[in-house]
Amino acid sequence: MTQHPKFLIPVGTQVVTLVPVEGPGDRTVYPAGAVAVVVKAPLDNTQSYRVRFPDGFEASLKKHHLAIHKHFQEGEWQQADVTLPNEELYEYVIYRCVVGSRAYGLEGEASDVDRRGIYLPPAERHWSLFGVPEQLERHETQEAYWELQKFLILALKANPNILECLYTPLVELATPLAEELLAMRSQFLSQLVYQTYNGYVMSQFKKLNQDIKNRGQVRWKHAMHLIRLLLSGITVLREGFVPVQVGEHRGELLAIRRGETAWDKVNEWRLDLHQEFDQAFAQTRLPERPNYEAANAFLIKARRSMAGQG
Repeated sequence: MTQHPKFLIPVGTQVVTLVPVEGPGDRTVYPAGAVAVVVKAPLDNTQSYRVRFPDGFEASLKKHHLAIHKHFQEGEWQQADVTLPNEELYEYVIYRCVVGSRAYGLEGEASDVDRRGIYLPPAERHWSLFGVPEQLERHETQEAYWELQKFLILALKANPNILECLYTPLVELATPLAEELLAMRSQFLSQLVYQTYNGYVMSQFKKLNQDIKNRGQVRWKHAMHLIRLLLSGITVLREGFVPVQVGEHRGELLAIRRGETAWDKVNEWRLDLHQEFDQAFAQTRLPERPNYEAANAFLIKARRSMAGQG
């Protein structure tokens, strides 16, 4: 409900009064919470706004006595939502794994432990007016958990980060329901991998070029992950699984991250891998689309399992 101190409420904006509005003889004409429209705005916020009420009555009020109608309602909603803290939802994590450099086999002594996973909220919370967040996040511990439906949708879209969650060898927690999901993970793989991975690679390459242009140097960690993602995408299309650990390419990738490989060489490898990626797509046995039906059936089963809990 707060705005920048210099922000002026435009003429025509609906507002809510935060104080009672008085008329002739100090008589209260409207209680706090009345709705009006701004008909005249001041030159700055040290002066008053002229507002008009539905019956035509007008009054002059300072900015701190007004709230924009839309913001006021959002503020009330947010205050009500305080009664439903999200911290308790961590009790409903059904899958937790380690991703990132430690899962790839590219970690150093100072590497963080990046944990990702899925939570499945109780039905009563999910059905409530306030719903549930699509993602729980703890920055201090490098943890993030997607709500199951959001996770499934991203997996069906071949999001690389989500697919790596399903294929990482470093699993710390998997309930029986999560084990079922892991058993069907291949059904999320489709030819969409080609478009999605290409999109990520092209976006990363654009950022690298901007760094070279603006800073005169390459962000080598980003260059390494660009190559890693192309290598991964090729394997997915050719072999039908997501290779999280980099295996035989570890030394080459670490050399890139340390800046020991000239950019020209890295870029040449990138172009070669793009050709391989295109060829793998042309020859892939992956289906055109993932198994939406299986994912939907799993989600419904999971939702039913939470009815009556929480």
